[in-house]
Amino acid sequence: MIDIELLGLLSVVGFIAGFIDAIAGGGGLLTIPTLLATGLPPHIALGTNKLAASFGSFTASLTFYRKRLFDPIFWWRSIAFTAIGAIMGTLVVSTINTQWLEKLLPIIIFVIAIYTLFNKHMINSEGNLPKKDKTVKKKQCLQGLTLGFYDGVAGPGTGAFWTVSSTALYKLNILLSSGLARSTNFVSNICSLATFIYLAQVNFTLGITMGVFIMFGSWVGAHSAIKYGNKFIKPIFLTVVIGMSLYLAYRAW
Repeated sequence: MIDIELLGLLSVVGFIAGFIDAIAGGGGLLTIPTLLATGLPPHIALGTNKLAASFGSFTASLTFYRKRLFDPIFWWRSIAFTAIGAIMGTLVVSTINTQWLEKLLPIIIFVIAIYTLFNKHMINSEGNLPKKDKTVKKKQCLQGLTLGFYDGVAGPGTGAFWTVSSTALYKLNILLSSGLARSTNFVSNICSLATFIYLAQVNFTLGITMGVFIMFGSWVGAHSAIKYGNKFIKPIFLTVVIGMSLYLAYRAW
């Protein structure tokens, strides 16, 4: 049974995390500690978070797709290799030492914030898709495999990594990069979730409860990002990324 206080906590945190995640990524930094606070073991908390996050990433990705800000045919290689990477990452997460990753993450994420701050292309680009040649295809495969694997192993900042790396690799503006990030994040979430379910490491009651409110927050966040455009996304993105780096640095160092 879920008591009223826990339901209220899950709903508030879920909505805020969904809103933030739809725009900039990083919602897991709110949801994972909340799930741990309910008394779930760490591996169950990670699996349950994937279930909850799948609600939000699906809602956000569908919204961007309907607004023609994500083309699944153009990005099919990114989708396929993200799925492969996510499954691989989830399977090996219990066999590797992630302490070094926890210490390195804050530095990487802070560098992302600096890059975003001084990269005018993220706002000023008209946002056309790149010409599909062999180089772009290779980038899609490598990017999808790497970030999918990372999301399966850890997860914090995956959306931010997708947004910034897509801008750098394909010269997309931040709105199109966000559409790609939300969609591939859904793929890695759902593939990682399937693996966690197979390993019996998901609390469905808590995951679905939080997931419903994440879905509402994601819907509001995605529509706000699309309505107000690049200049709305960038300051929120920077705020979330800097806050994420400070939080992870405090926890790891």
